[in-house]
Amino acid sequence: MAKAWGDALTEPERPRKSWSWSTALRSIVPLLGFWLLLRNYIISADHTPQWHRGTDAESKARCHQLEPLFPSKSTKELNDTESYLQSEDFRKLAIERLSGAVQIPTQSYDDMGDIGADPRWDIFNSFADYLAKTFPLTHATIQLEKVNTHGLLYTWPGTDPSLKATLLMAHQDVVPVPDSTVKQWTHPPFSGYYDGKFVWGRGASDCKNQLLAILNAVEALLAADFTPRRTLILSFGFDEEISGREGAQHLAKHLLQKYGHNSIAAIVDEGAANVENWGADFAIPGVAEKGYIDVDVVVRMPGGHSSVPPVHNGIGVAAELITLIEHGLYEPRLAEENPYLGLLTCGAEHAPEFPKKLHHLLDKRSARSQTCKERPDRLAEEAAKAGLSVKYLFTTSVAVDIIHGGVKNNALPERTQIIVNHRINVGSSSNDIKTHISKLAGVIAKKYSLKLNAFNGTEEPSSITLSHRTTVLEPAPVTPTTLHSSSSNSTHVTPFSILSGTTRALYGKDLIVAPGIMTGNTDTRYYWDLSEHIFRYAPGWDKEQAGMGNIHTVDERVGVQAHLDTVKWMWGWIRNMDEAGL
Repeated sequence: MAKAWGDALTEPERPRKSWSWSTALRSIVPLLGFWLLLRNYIISADHTPQWHRGTDAESKARCHQLEPLFPSKSTKELNDTESYLQSEDFRKLAIERLSGAVQIPTQSYDDMGDIGADPRWDIFNSFADYLAKTFPLTHATIQLEKVNTHGLLYTWPGTDPSLKATLLMAHQDVVPVPDSTVKQWTHPPFSGYYDGKFVWGRGASDCKNQLLAILNAVEALLAADFTPRRTLILSFGFDEEISGREGAQHLAKHLLQKYGHNSIAAIVDEGAANVENWGADFAIPGVAEKGYIDVDVVVRMPGGHSSVPPVHNGIGVAAELITLIEHGLYEPRLAEENPYLGLLTCGAEHAPEFPKKLHHLLDKRSARSQTCKERPDRLAEEAAKAGLSVKYLFTTSVAVDIIHGGVKNNALPERTQIIVNHRINVGSSSNDIKTHISKLAGVIAKKYSLKLNAFNGTEEPSSITLSHRTTVLEPAPVTPTTLHSSSSNSTHVTPFSILSGTTRALYGKDLIVAPGIMTGNTDTRYYWDLSEHIFRYAPGWDKEQAGMGNIHTVDERVGVQAHLDTVKWMWGWIRNMDEAGL
């Protein structure tokens, strides 16, 4: 990888008295009280108290930044290929490859039927054929298995079977483009148009960019006669946008049967991108994900002719419950294991414009070690003021997304249903959500003399029934972000340290690597049993590209520089992981 990469406290003299314990205590207590007042004052000030500071090295160790990590093993072929990856010829080829991939409309729909029966799945055959044609060395050299027809699983065996494999992920599918929005696009959504800076089209950013970058890096390594020590696996699902049950779920099950529990050294999937914040640049790979639960609420009330309506019918009662739900939102709360707390720590250590109030709230929290769940989390509340996109990194979200009620304009509704989506905060659980919404529904049920059936599978007349879908997902296990691990007789680097060093090798020492968290869920939800080290990270960074490149909306696009940097990152990550003594 190219290296761009006190006197005032004494009391007036008094007559001397004989010494006694009571005399000593009367002397010490005032001093102790003053000491406590002084201590609290210093802790609340905008810096860490001197007795908590330690040495400068110890302070920085709270968010230690590793030196850039470059692969140590090299050959003429690897060096020549690395130079080629910097060339204009490769730039043109990478653009052409990505553009062609975007032109294949691999859309996945919520109502997809069975594979083999619903013809909308067939487009994935075309995409697989395109990859085979575009990356001939990969398909001639590496084993390819097709799991559940369209899941693509590539295995490049390493020379040392005792080493755990490295796994790279991406998904082939894209969200649909509604016909009503096609004319709003600057360039047609499946044109793959290149304007000199960006490749435009659905999937350019989410996430054919990452999929193509992985294959570009592997193709280049094969061209350079690279032979891995550590097995490399590529796993590409095809229905991530509709929860991955046909793709990633089957792929993960296949891998678990083949390799076993905790058999993968590290997994990298799509995820958080690099950002500028507090006057510094951060890489924030997602090391955690929030959980997920959809709660169905059914209000059953007597029907009748709408010419003689009651004061409140089923729709009105459901609306009142919705209002109560929206007034009973969850408060921001930073659990000790929430990665955003680590990001705040890194910001306080390294970012020149880190807010003063956040700084002293963080110091106060450090002095206490943890917060009481019965009290408001002042640090979380202050951090949440940065906006909703930040707030919901450490707050359970609640959104009433669907409502159905009534069948005719002159008949009172007998059954009204709402669906409430929750993304569960780290440190919370689906049981917490069920308890909370049950209490709210109980208030309305009591008010209108309805029976409450909370998550017991029963629905009956004159009742409020709560249930949940099968898609319940607890918050993900948090990936360790320590830089070293120790065994009985040695110390080893960790996957997070490899990721940090690889990223700083690409972007330089000014980039701060800090833990991040995802508000949504990637295909890694099915891979938890395969590895403790899962990173959801989009390593490509183009500062001319706003945000995530308009994913899921009109004018999705990706900066070519971001795409090329993703290729270079994958090239460095694969080699660094291959050399690592984990």
